[in-house]
Amino acid sequence: MRLVLCDDQRLLCEALAAALEEHDHEVVAVTTTASAAVTAVAMYDPDVCLLDLCFPDAENGDPENGLDAARAIAEHHPGTKVLVLSGVAEPQALSEAMGVGVAGVIPKDQSIQEIADALDVIAAGGSVFDMGLCRGALRGPPGRQATHPGERLARPMDSLTPREREIFARIVEGQSTKQMARAMRITTGTAGMYARNVLTKLGVHSRLQASALASREGLLDQLRSGEAFPR
Repeated sequence: MRLVLCDDQRLLCEALAAALEEHDHEVVAVTTTASAAVTAVAMYDPDVCLLDLCFPDAENGDPENGLDAARAIAEHHPGTKVLVLSGVAEPQALSEAMGVGVAGVIPKDQSIQEIADALDVIAAGGSVFDMGLCRGALRGPPGRQATHPGERLARPMDSLTPREREIFARIVEGQSTKQMARAMRITTGTAGMYARNVLTKLGVHSRLQASALASREGLLDQLRSGEAFPR
């Protein structure tokens, strides 16, 4: 994948660039301000922009907002997906980032392998939201009651991509991460990333809770019907 990296700490960006290139990614630009990231995306048309949310030491003296950069990229360069690498766990900022339509939000302290796994998920059309960071930013718990007549409630699986539905089905069947990876012909790291993302989107903390949610919401027959993944 062709990548633009953006973080106010240049040394971090350059180290990340070198590591990701060892995973066969091409880093086309390293930037240290949100505005420079948008310019680089316009110039290079990358597949993904890895973007921080906070730039306290902007060159013009005014803190820049990574959310504004994410919005600009989504509006003017929809072919580039945004993966937020953040040390900030402020629910409002993360909720706004999710509302912009970023492809993922993960902590800065992830290992290089975990970041590479996240990029694999995004390349396959998925999204990656870390439960620890995003729990407070989720819109609300699954299965809530309607607040006014005519309100349409989202079902637990509505937010899942087809790949994530397959992972959910395999979780319900009790498959381990290694079994999922073998059956789906993906790495265990990628399978684990998908599984964590499913838990985050469903608003649960464990695979056991995900299975309980499927039972409570009457999803077992749907997940086992053969529509979720090939036998």
